[in-house]
Amino acid sequence: MVRIGYALSSEEHTAPDLVRNAQRAEAIGLDFVSVSDHYHPWVEAQGQSPFVWAVLGGIAATTERIGVATGVTCPIMRIHPAVIAQATATVATMLPGRFTFGVGSGEALNEHVTGEHWPEVDVRLEMLDEAVHVIRELWEGGLYSHRGTHFTVENARLYSRPDTPPPIVVSGAGPKATELAGRIGDGYWGMGPNAELVETYRKAGGEGPTYAQVTCCWGPEEKAARRTAFEVWPNAGLSGQLAQELALPSYFEAAAEPLTEEKATENLPCGPDVAPYVESFRTYVDAGFDHVYFHQIGQDQQGFLDFCERELLPRLRD
Repeated sequence: MVRIGYALSSEEHTAPDLVRNAQRAEAIGLDFVSVSDHYHPWVEAQGQSPFVWAVLGGIAATTERIGVATGVTCPIMRIHPAVIAQATATVATMLPGRFTFGVGSGEALNEHVTGEHWPEVDVRLEMLDEAVHVIRELWEGGLYSHRGTHFTVENARLYSRPDTPPPIVVSGAGPKATELAGRIGDGYWGMGPNAELVETYRKAGGEGPTYAQVTCCWGPEEKAARRTAFEVWPNAGLSGQLAQELALPSYFEAAAEPLTEEKATENLPCGPDVAPYVESFRTYVDAGFDHVYFHQIGQDQQGFLDFCERELLPRLRD
């Protein structure tokens, strides 16, 4: 069975709004929400970036059923894996059986803020591998020390832990990261409807769920919705390694400047017609993803969630 979800875009919304949107997503019957873990938005027009670990507390206190995932957290620089281990263990006690810890190798946009050198991708994957090992060891609850290639932990113990540790879903946009997900993860978080990477994850030993995002912009008029998507989320039109390497929102704005509205939004379902949303969803399912969630660009989240309840969810359930 394919699980249907909704993105809580911390780059665009305040913490109270993210909590309210999670409540509404639960009320209309969505299976899970994914909340992004950022320090900066991608571009200034997005305008927000609350601390996700505070937001998760608000969601835990005001929902009862819906699954909640970080999509995704980088545990290798901005926050030490020993601290993330404590944060995730605490959140898992507040969302028993509902919390999924999504992790990835991060972006310079968020991780450079501590002033550390931003390493090349192979080093970041080594760091992610080691960080996940540290987190799992701390979740066991004993007194733990670690002296590794990238991280040191000295006499640490987590006292507040869930009965069952949350699953760790590892993101990957290329073969190396996807193989790592298959080797160390409880699931795979994809960056697009790429069936080959899902197969790479499976061949590397991955047996868990597979997550992916459909970016869209619902609105009563397609032209206006497409314009909103371009103004608020022009980074949707960027490809390659830019998302991982650019350090400031102004850099993303400069990189997106040559893009036209048509080019930046050509793959995004926009407007009131339900058919493009269903088709995009189907593309991901056909590629092998079983947890597919929608990221509605812009401020009209209630309009999208109403559309989701009224038209989209019934079509997808069928």
